[in-house]
Amino acid sequence: MFIYNTWYVAAFAHEVAPGKVLGRRFLDRPVALFRTEDGEIAALEDRCSHRAMPLSAGHVDGQVIRCCYHGVEFDKRGACTRIPNQSRIPAAANVRSYPVVEKDHLIWIWMGEAALADPDIIIDNPEHNDPSWTWRPYNFPVKANWQLIIDNIMDLTHVPYIHARTIGGNPEQHYGADTKVEFDGRKVTLLRKMPNSVPPKSYIDAGGFKGRVDRWQEVRFEPGIGMTCRVNAGGCDVGTGAYEGKRDNGFMLANNHFITPETETTSHYLWTICTTASKESGVPDVLFDQFFDTITEDEETLAAQQLRIDDEPGRAFVGIASDGAVNQARRVLEALQSAEDVGSIAA
Repeated sequence: MFIYNTWYVAAFAHEVAPGKVLGRRFLDRPVALFRTEDGEIAALEDRCSHRAMPLSAGHVDGQVIRCCYHGVEFDKRGACTRIPNQSRIPAAANVRSYPVVEKDHLIWIWMGEAALADPDIIIDNPEHNDPSWTWRPYNFPVKANWQLIIDNIMDLTHVPYIHARTIGGNPEQHYGADTKVEFDGRKVTLLRKMPNSVPPKSYIDAGGFKGRVDRWQEVRFEPGIGMTCRVNAGGCDVGTGAYEGKRDNGFMLANNHFITPETETTSHYLWTICTTASKESGVPDVLFDQFFDTITEDEETLAAQQLRIDDEPGRAFVGIASDGAVNQARRVLEALQSAEDVGSIAA
């Protein structure tokens, strides 16, 4: 199952330099991303209309991309603008273009009906532009279905087990956390409080804690405005007001997880780790390296799941008590999917 009419992160802005082309597959469709020499971003189907050569193997020349096979040229809208040694250009020579928007150092793409693509609704990622935050981008190819990534983020009770060496902490504290799931039909919000917790290694490194902390995790998932899970987390010394919003005495993390299907069983997992820890202290670099290890653990877990799912594709999962947010997230996705005329989109 794919959701076509929503925004996905196709790449980080720095991945597509002026005059460069990047070929990727989204929702099982090949796409050529390129940036014109004056900096405008474009996304075309990655197939020349002449002999099906991937346009991502071509060259950007000013405002057009040129197929490397016979030199046929296309502008950012997919219109064929030149066929060498031929004055007449048939309408069938044009290729499909996809709406793209560059925002907060991210390139967003809309794979569905272009008329429905509203750039104003795209979710904000303000940490990427705020000098009080330090952040680092990552792009992981994951050998798993995209919905498994969302499930993994929406159920944080896996953290003490999969991430015991990094951000884990005590399993009983995670399962005993004060957990609240809010659902309004469009978005799911998961709120978890872990007061008086023993801080995991990454928190000690980042916050310099000497004792226990009041820890929080907040996850927001609203796929209608971008296929993203935003995780706000952090810790403060016990009893200093973390749950009343007084968090300046500790440290905060923002993990932005951008999930883009590649195929039914592979995904683009782009994410950023952001922190308010002082850059001059060197703590962010230590923290970022630890979170790289953390997401690597997730990547390995998801790939292992997919292998077993592929063995018996029709076998259902057994639900447990911690699945509340996961189930609500899947309800949101099912509602979006049912609202689409998939046949007309895929035609």
